[in-house]
Amino acid sequence: MRTDQTAPQTCALSLAEARKGFRGRLVSLLPLKAMGRLDPEELERRLIELGFIEGVELEVLHEAPFGGDPIAVRVGSATVALRRRDAMAILAE
Repeated sequence: MRTDQTAPQTCALSLAEARKGFRGRLVSLLPLKAMGRLDPEELERRLIELGFIEGVELEVLHEAPFGGDPIAVRVGSATVALRRRDAMAILAE
């Protein structure tokens, strides 16, 4: 898992920027990009526990109205709700 804070040289986008219907694979976790209250190491640990590991298939299933927070994401075969600020840490392509 990439833990440095430089983006890989790909066309990856933050999962927070993805819209409903987006499908892709997780490229990297960059917890310092998230603007939440959690320590970056704690956020990374929680995301990994939820199944956000390099190479896993992702699909944005739902965005809440009026700002789109939270979003529902299929991670492998599970469905997870995320705050957009936490989704900023997830890069996908």
